Amino acid sequence: MICFKNVSFKYTGEKESLHDIDLTVKDGEVLLVCGASGCGKTTLIRCINGLIPHFYGGELKGNVTVNGEDVNKTSLRKISRKVGTVFQNPRSQFFNVDTTSELAFGCENFGISPEEIEKRIDHVVDHHDLASLMDRNIFKLSGGEKQKIACASIAVEPVDVIVLDEPSANLDHKGICELQKMIGAWKKEGKTIIIAEHRISYLLPYITRAVLMKKGRIEREYQAEKFRSIPEDRFHFMGMRAEGMTDPLEVNVDHDEKNSFNGDLILKNMRFAYRHEKPVFDIPELKIPVGEIVAITGTNGAGKSTFLRCMCGMERKCKAVLKAGNAEWNNKARRQKIYMVMQDVNHQLFTDSVLEEVMISQEKEDKEEALEILKKLDLSEFADRHPLSLSGGQKQRVAIASALAANRSIILFDEPTSGLDYAHMMQVSNILKLLKEAGKTVIIVTHDVELIKTACTYIIRFDKLLGTEKTD
Repeated sequence: MICFKNVSFKYTGEKESLHDIDLTVKDGEVLLVCGASGCGKTTLIRCINGLIPHFYGGELKGNVTVNGEDVNKTSLRKISRKVGTVFQNPRSQFFNVDTTSELAFGCENFGISPEEIEKRIDHVVDHHDLASLMDRNIFKLSGGEKQKIACASIAVEPVDVIVLDEPSANLDHKGICELQKMIGAWKKEGKTIIIAEHRISYLLPYITRAVLMKKGRIEREYQAEKFRSIPEDRFHFMGMRAEGMTDPLEVNVDHDEKNSFNGDLILKNMRFAYRHEKPVFDIPELKIPVGEIVAITGTNGAGKSTFLRCMCGMERKCKAVLKAGNAEWNNKARRQKIYMVMQDVNHQLFTDSVLEEVMISQEKEDKEEALEILKKLDLSEFADRHPLSLSGGQKQRVAIASALAANRSIILFDEPTSGLDYAHMMQVSNILKLLKEAGKTVIIVTHDVELIKTACTYIIRFDKLLGTEKTD
């Protein structure tokens, strides 16, 4: 049993993130913690796995117990034997270079015999179709593949409590279906599961209860049947993503016919391979319509993020040329003319404040313009905050704000709505449409069906492009 009694928490140097939390989670429950970005979901989870107060500094009031033990007085090492965690950014929880060792790592720390560890790994790999990810370099996996390995590493461990923070954020349709199956298996085993999530449709069959958070407080609790009966528009109002389990590969969009006169960007000789590995892709020529919002869809690991990095000139080994009108841009020219928002935005947040982060992207610093961009993305109150102190969804919006400030003609986004609630997803959708109206070409790698339906005007199906599309 997990018990919060009058719990409040304030990170060092910040305002209070949790206020007067009273919550009991019974053994074997599947609890959904939901609410808009920044409402306190991640902070609540950190109180369960012991990262608060043992890793994140601040002032903790009240009492949190897991299976009768006070988290505040129990070491992280001891807590980890009871609580397994999948973080919003799976990179932050890996300890090994290869995937198989990562799956074994937790069990090795439990002192489980090699034979039993091997049996546990084989069961999880077979049961969740992960054979293609074994014995791979973790650093060469896609974001979605890393998320799968993070979930699998917890599935292998003999823990009683599992906490998941936005576990579907980077997963393709198949990956979400596998995650759903994994949660169902954990529930059958009697594990206690707490999930902080914006996307809820895949969880509805399994949850036993839901709590809605707002501004660090529990605003309301719902029993499962009552929660499932809530209309979709009400879910959206509450900050949740209620789109059904739709495969992005099956979504169609309408082209903007008036843009057909704008011509195409033409990518030639787009080839890339990591060292000592087979080619990720080999595309002799690809036409991308100018002035459209182009979605690039495909399975995890298909090479979509690598494609974006090559397109904007970040991968120097890729010698592709981009023809824009009468000009041909090599790698160096593309780095100067194209802006990219990465999947892991922590890689591109450099300054000491959110305002500075936006201004550093401007050709000529303009504080008023930067403040106006922050206002458009509901970031004004964070202008003086350090970007890395924000929630995952808030960081994502800071990176998007920097892209707006850069004022490039071509802007690339790699999963820009990962970790965003419904309102902020729609906000990003509207900004993408404004960029299009301003004559920009916007190219987005995404699994987000709602974003594709609300914003995109053209789709490139990456698996089909490479001839690897499955027909089953």
